[in-house]
Amino acid sequence: MPIPKDLLDILACPVCKTEVRLTADESGLKCMACKRVYPIQDDIPVMLVDEAKPDPDDRIPLKS
Repeated sequence: MPIPKDLLDILACPVCKTEVRLTADESGLKCMACKRVYPIQDDIPVMLVDEAKPDPDDRIPLKS
């Protein structure tokens, strides 16, 4: 089950408080500013800094 749009609209990066967007493969939420990718496990976004993976080269595509 995908994450509802109304939930995506209120989620923000816990580090920089910027918008997060769904990755193309729907496996994570990517911060648009600091480029951290927060995993989605069992349809639940894991918005913990220690669980985030950096994407400094901006290689992980976003869902269009």
